[in-house]
Order: sequence, then C-alpha cells, then structure tokens
Amino acid sequence: MLPSWNTITCEDGVACTPETSLLPAALPGPESSERWPWLQRLRRSADVPLEAWLQAIETGTLPFDADLIAALAPRLDPAAALRLLDGWLQGVSPDPAVLQLIGQHRDPALAARLRQALAAEGTGRAPWLLPLLGHQRDPADFGLLAEWLLGPQPLRCRQAALEGVAVGLSSWPLPELRALLRQLALDLQPSLAASALDLLARLPQPRRALSGLTPAGLEPSVQRRRQRRLAALPANPLVLVAHGRSGGLIPPELEVLRAELQSLRRSPVLLQALTAAALPDPEPLRQAAGGQPLSLLPLLLLPGSHVCGDVPALAARWRSSGPLIRLPFLGAWPLWQQALRQEVSALVAASGRPRPLPLLLHHPLQSFLAGRYLAHLGPFCGATCLPTPYSAPDSDAVRSLLEDSPERERPVVLPLVLASNRLTEALPDWCAAPLLQRPALRTCLLDLLLCLP
Repeated sequence: MLPSWNTITCEDGVACTPETSLLPAALPGPESSERWPWLQRLRRSADVPLEAWLQAIETGTLPFDADLIAALAPRLDPAAALRLLDGWLQGVSPDPAVLQLIGQHRDPALAARLRQALAAEGTGRAPWLLPLLGHQRDPADFGLLAEWLLGPQPLRCRQAALEGVAVGLSSWPLPELRALLRQLALDLQPSLAASALDLLARLPQPRRALSGLTPAGLEPSVQRRRQRRLAALPANPLVLVAHGRSGGLIPPELEVLRAELQSLRRSPVLLQALTAAALPDPEPLRQAAGGQPLSLLPLLLLPGSHVCGDVPALAARWRSSGPLIRLPFLGAWPLWQQALRQEVSALVAASGRPRPLPLLLHHPLQSFLAGRYLAHLGPFCGATCLPTPYSAPDSDAVRSLLEDSPERERPVVLPLVLASNRLTEALPDWCAAPLLQRPALRTCLLDLLLCLP
C-alpha cells in the first residue's frame, strides 16, 4: 500500500507522523536556520508526496522558492515540470533560477510550451526561455534559435539563443550549424563572436571548421582567440609540394615559411620539390603522425601539368606508406583567390594608373582545365592573365608591354609565382615582387596552412 500524505518513510525507515514528516506544512520559513538541513532531508528522502508539494505551490500556500524547487527537482517527471513551468509563466515566481531547475526535462509537451511562450512573450522573458529550448535537443528548434541569433534582437536575447545552441550542440544539423557559427564569428558584438568561435572549435574536424574564417573579417581580439584555439588543436604532419628550382632546390622564402609554420602548428612540416630527384624518406613523418594521416597540399597556383599529373602520382607514392589527406592546390582555395584580388586592387590603387588592366604573368599553359581556370581568375581579379615564358624579355609580346610602353601607360604587373624564380629574375625592377614577398598574401597563406588538418 502506498504511503498517504500523512504518513511517509523517513531516512531511518521508520514511519513518520505528520508532526515529524516532510509535508509542506512542516517546511521552515526562509529566515529559519533549520530550512537548509530540512530541505536536504526532503531531497534525500525516499518517499515524498510530490502531489502535495505541487498543489501547495500552485495554490500559493508555499512560495515558489528556488531552494525548494531544487530539493524537489530530482523527483520531478515531465508532467510535474510542465505544471511548474506553467506556474512560472503565469507569474507565480519572477525568479529565473526556478525556471532553470524545472525547464531541463526533455519532453515534447514541455518543448511545445516553451515555443508557445517564446511566441507570446516577445523579448521580455526570452533570455530565460531560449537556453531551455536548447535543452530539449529537438533539431526542429535550430531554425528558431537561428532566427533569434541573426534577427534584430537585444543582445541579451541573442546571447541566450547562442547559449541554447551551445546546450544542444550535438543535436543540430552540422552543415547549417557550421554556417551559422561562421557567420556569428564575424558579428560586430565581440562577445557573441568569441562564443561562436569557441563552439566552432568543439565541432568535428575543428581545424577545418576554423579555416573558413577570414582573419581580416574578425575583430582583433576574436582573431587572437582563433590563433590560440588553432595552436591548441593537434595538427597532422604536413607535406607541402612546391615546384622548386633545378636539382630540387627550395627558394629561401619557402624555407622560412616552412619553419614558421612548423612552429605554429607544433607538428612537422616538409617541403617536397617536384624537381627533386627522389621522394624523401616518409618514415620520420609517419612516426611523428602517430598513426594519423599526413596532409598534402600542392603550393601550386594554376592547374597545369604538375597539378593534373605529377601531384596525383606523388600523392600515390606517399599513400603507399600510410594514410594521406590530399588537399586541393593552393590556387583553387577561395580564400587565396580573394586575397590575390585584394592585392591586385591595392597595387592598382598605389600606382594611380587604373588603365590599362593589370597583368598577372604566369607560365604558359595548354590544358583545357587551365584555360577555364584563367578565364575565371582574370575577371575575378580585374586583371589580364598573360602567359609568359621564363625568359620574359625575349618574348616580343611581353617586351612590348613591359619595356616599350611609356612609363605612364605601363600596367601594374604581378607575377603569379610564390617565390623568386627565372621569370621574376628576368622581369624589370618596376614589376611587383613575388607573392611571398607581399605581406598580405604571405599572411593569408600562413593562416590558410595553419588551419589545415
């Protein structure tokens, strides 16, 4: 037979009378020194007449106090939590701490009541309701939380919506979640942006999640936070494929970049020259990887024969010794293309010569894929892509553009090469320096490589 409200079992197993039992009427007042030990007994007791307590709260016999609800919380079922939620929404208690105690039960009826309250309440009590919606972990609520985050709401409401996203982080659709957090990381409110960045770092493949953020678009403190996050994340050993000079020689600019990158990633970085006679011994890198795959990225700017033929063959040889993540060539990355466009615009602005169109000099290409790429890159950068042999001054077409034109009619010229080579050495001094000698582009490349897996 179940115990009545007038007889319950105390901690020692003895049946208690109404005078000594944990009934609502026996609760000491808020000012009593006995209240806290009494509530602890209530919390630990095996038999509590929950209905009696609910009715006492609903009728106003007992105040809707947070310490009392905390003692009752472990034994609340969804139906009881919904009754207390309705009481809170009806103004029985203004204390938001009470709402946190009763609103974390996962139940469709409770979630529906929260949505109804948000629609009716507006921004008044939304800061307390939105995090509880995240506790429900219903993927259908992601769109509602996103609306509160991206809409013209008070900051405290947007912060509460982001807290709801954080609480239910594993329940939301991953592509949409990544897109939302990347957008928020660019927000004008640094507190929101920093929290969004922290959540990005908690998603699967966090280095990739953070790599979609353009550093120039981040508030400085958020960018510093991003750098700290990246530095704390484990990184795979990285193989960078460069063209190299005769005999496999690596230009000094690339060697300096490699050393700096290795220090920032806290993981080995190897430069592999396509002109090298043999593949380096992969065993040291494999041991450093500890069973994780290597990441391979070609530092090549155009989809020529090296990208289409040499790199796949090289990747196959590396893969024969263990797992490998092969990444797109550098010129295919939108972040790099955007940085290149900005650099061309800056050069044109500094020259004071908006006409003719600036020139992007590249080595001759013949493949259809390369032609399609250049047809995109030229208009994208507001420039003309000009195939240029390494002995540029020996070409009549190039000489007429670079040397025979009056100085005031000369176009801005930017060679599409990362480091000094035979082409840049043959160009006149007034042409722009190679890309790695340009601070903005070097920073962009370093940041892109830092974010790789």
